[in-house]
Amino acid sequence: MIGALLLLILQPGPVSSAWSVTFENSDPCGLKGSSVEFRCSYNYPDGESVTNTTWHRGGLKDKQWKRFKLSELPSYQNRSEYIGDRQHDCSLVIHDLQDNDTGFYYFRFDTESYGWHSKKSVYLSVTEMISARVNPDRVRAGDTVTLECGTSCQHPSVVWFKDGRPVAKPEFQAQTEDSGNYACALKGQESVLSDPVALDVQYPPLNVSVEVSYGNLTVGSSVNLTCNSTANPAADNYTWYKRTASSSSMVQVGSGQVMSFPSVEASHTGLYLCQARNPLGVDNSAEVLLTVDKTDINHLILLVGIGVKVVIVLLLTLAVIWAWRHRCNSTVDKEDNGPEYENISPVYMGQKDRRK
Repeated sequence: MIGALLLLILQPGPVSSAWSVTFENSDPCGLKGSSVEFRCSYNYPDGESVTNTTWHRGGLKDKQWKRFKLSELPSYQNRSEYIGDRQHDCSLVIHDLQDNDTGFYYFRFDTESYGWHSKKSVYLSVTEMISARVNPDRVRAGDTVTLECGTSCQHPSVVWFKDGRPVAKPEFQAQTEDSGNYACALKGQESVLSDPVALDVQYPPLNVSVEVSYGNLTVGSSVNLTCNSTANPAADNYTWYKRTASSSSMVQVGSGQVMSFPSVEASHTGLYLCQARNPLGVDNSAEVLLTVDKTDINHLILLVGIGVKVVIVLLLTLAVIWAWRHRCNSTVDKEDNGPEYENISPVYMGQKDRRK
């Protein structure tokens, strides 16, 4: 008896380091009516074979904390799905989440010689909705923006999207391209997004440029200079400046987004730039060269017209001369080609007959 007792005492038990259960996310959160997955793995010594796996729900009964098999709880019938195996995967999915699913969950597995249950638990939170907030919702470029996703979960793991594209960090320094609509979702349930909220990043005018509507400018023609820029809010003030060859300074010559020259003159030649302004700042375009040919276009048109008339008169004159010569040649040809005969008078004919 004593020998058997000593043998029992000296027999080594299971090595705890070889037996383990690991939860990838120990604090999952799910939307009511959706599904949530508990990703789980377990290990055991080589040579053991798993004979049974079970998930339990923790709860109080008779003022004592106990674990209840999900398979024996009526409220989980047809809603809990074990998607693991009897190797090392112990993952579980709970469908159609309800408010009372919030709580602690445990995993247990048995081998032919030993049973092991998780020391830690998975705490599931169920929330009815999620809401997105951008703080603040209107900023200047360079300001700090914080994205906040509101849920009733204790430790929610959330992901963010901007106009449908993932956002790397929930806090960042706002840039011009960060304007847009933001929405959040619980990690693992990205198909269910919160209502979107807008972020408006304001900035002074950028990329100011001048568009010129002309080909080759000559005196008397027209041209428009149009100032374009990107800004938020849009630029509300435009000023035009000109630099001439005789002056190194810029002189204000107009205002408004479009500066028009209905009839340019040689004096309009010079370098022009546009200055765009909004409440946040100001920026200038590059200088654009406007060159006006000194040739008077009206005088040029007059000369062209006179030339055309001279050509027409010459052509008409040549046509008349050609027609006259052609007529003369036709008359000569008719005289040369007439019948040959002698003009003999009747008197001469009578004398000829008496001689016979």
